[in-house]
Amino acid sequence: MNEMIYSKETVHEIVSKQRQFFRTGATLDVKWRIGQLKKLKQAVIDNRDMLESALYEDLNKSPIEAYLCDLGPVIVEVNEILHGIRKWARPERHFSGLLCFPSTLTKVYKMPYGVSLIISPFNFPILLSLGVLAAAISGGNTAVLKTSSKSAASTRALQKLIADIYPEEYVTVIDGGHDVADLCLDERFDKIFYTGSPSVAKHVLEKASAQLTSVALELGGETGNWCIVRKDADLKDAARKIAFFKLCNAGQVCININQIAVAEEVADVFLDELKNEFTRQIGEDPVNNPEYPKLITPAAYEKCERLAEEYRDRIVFGGKGDRENNKFAPTVICPVDRDEEIVLHELFCPLLPVVPFKDSEVEEILDVIAEREHPLAMYVFTSDMKWAEHVMSTQQFGGGCINEVCVHMMVKGVPFNGTGHSGMGAYHGEWGFREFTHPQTVLKGKTHLNLPLREHPYSGEAGEKKRKLLKRFER
Repeated sequence: MNEMIYSKETVHEIVSKQRQFFRTGATLDVKWRIGQLKKLKQAVIDNRDMLESALYEDLNKSPIEAYLCDLGPVIVEVNEILHGIRKWARPERHFSGLLCFPSTLTKVYKMPYGVSLIISPFNFPILLSLGVLAAAISGGNTAVLKTSSKSAASTRALQKLIADIYPEEYVTVIDGGHDVADLCLDERFDKIFYTGSPSVAKHVLEKASAQLTSVALELGGETGNWCIVRKDADLKDAARKIAFFKLCNAGQVCININQIAVAEEVADVFLDELKNEFTRQIGEDPVNNPEYPKLITPAAYEKCERLAEEYRDRIVFGGKGDRENNKFAPTVICPVDRDEEIVLHELFCPLLPVVPFKDSEVEEILDVIAEREHPLAMYVFTSDMKWAEHVMSTQQFGGGCINEVCVHMMVKGVPFNGTGHSGMGAYHGEWGFREFTHPQTVLKGKTHLNLPLREHPYSGEAGEKKRKLLKRFER
């Protein structure tokens, strides 16, 4: 496929064609949307080998991890939408109320925004492109997909897949760096969905504000996601799940654990269990294990290696890398103070700082989390369900788990979202449909039995009668 050179004119032409197509009304037909979603699902199934090969080239993801984390969830997402879209898209019917008499019927239509821009990241380049696209299609929008220049193989695969099933005026994939992203952001879109870092999100919001464009942001959380392991936790179970999650995509996961707060009463035992689990799951030499993912670029590797060197004297597991292949082993750093630099920002790599604390002082850890920017995810391991549920219902974060990691995002019917510096808006299933539609209220009036209640005069005897009638509506 020839590489496309994008300019202001070419991007503007793409957006203009999509706007013209949207105005034909073709996307308003729910049955037509269902057909497009089925095409998307079948394309993922038919192009599985191509997509898995691209993910291996970009991130060294094994076929199983690629299907588990990127391809499979897209199929599940489309299935959920296909199951519910007819119900979600149906106009709501409401009684207009006595104040609106003689009107009795008001409808709320679920209207698409129009032309949408989806900016996806490198870490799950298939899922976070096609999963969001499915939501945009379900709402009746057209879409421009701006994929990451860092995951070039996945971008090429997406361009082929999309071009094979959709015309450019409906859905198209644009590649390129930040300069191309800015060309897109300079255009007037009706909806922007961005997945990435908080710093870039501020730029996206600033650009969108010029057009007053509705924006959804799914971010990693500026100060990272916490995991708390209490002294009463099942340590072996916690270690097994945490090790799996940190190995996933070499830590390049927006909802991954950034740092673990471990009760110091059980810290040594937990660390032994964690080391054993890393070794059991990925072997003694992770960087030479063909199943272990790599960091996306040499710059990402160097950043990880540099940070590991700063804490070299406190590395209790791992710490080795392979610069040539951009692989860095899962690395546990302990002890780390809750205020050290390494736990004040999102790591997005296989480094795992451990912050010991006295179990009786767990509320201090919760205060620290609450005082910092809201994380995208939070995890607690404990046998005290009353405490765990209290924490989960009082702390502010995107989503999380009790005695589990990450799988909350796979539950059907619930939103995936962040808050504050971890994002705004939500998607997955019906929540994605809502994100890409706006409710449009329409009252159906009558041409007879209209009362003069709302009309002048408001004074004198007529006004007093109207006041008495209006007071009845307070009941």
